[in-house]
Amino acid sequence: MLGVEKVRDVHTVFHAMSLAVLNEGCDLSDDYRAQTDKPRIGSQVATGVAQVHGQGSFVVFTRRWELATTSARGGAQCRDSQAVLAECGCDESIAGCATTDKFDEVMRASHHQGMDPVGQDVGAPVIHINGLALFGPVVSPVPKGEEAGELLVALRR
Repeated sequence: MLGVEKVRDVHTVFHAMSLAVLNEGCDLSDDYRAQTDKPRIGSQVATGVAQVHGQGSFVVFTRRWELATTSARGGAQCRDSQAVLAECGCDESIAGCATTDKFDEVMRASHHQGMDPVGQDVGAPVIHINGLALFGPVVSPVPKGEEAGELLVALRR
């Protein structure tokens, strides 16, 4: 969507999504529940970034957080949230709120605003276009420039 914004007159609004919230009340194995609860820290901190610094910083933080956590081996986070916040030029004290409920209500509202229109049996990404909610698409390679704009036009039809 960031690429689409360069070639089309659109505005993207990003929402926090939490696997822990998505899977609340679901019958999951203990191992899988532990895996889905770990990303809650990222969702909480990302929500704090959006609240304190706005959408632009939210996008920068979430992209860097994803790189930091997905490149770690064995599911361990290679950097903590405070380091990623510092790297993004954000208030590092937000990291201290990750295990509190300070941003929980806002994070849950953001999660539900993004996810509820498509139901609970999907993951990310979810895209909303003029009242239509879609799960996906995940496209590889990621279209760039005019190709990204053409994909949006096709999805809007």
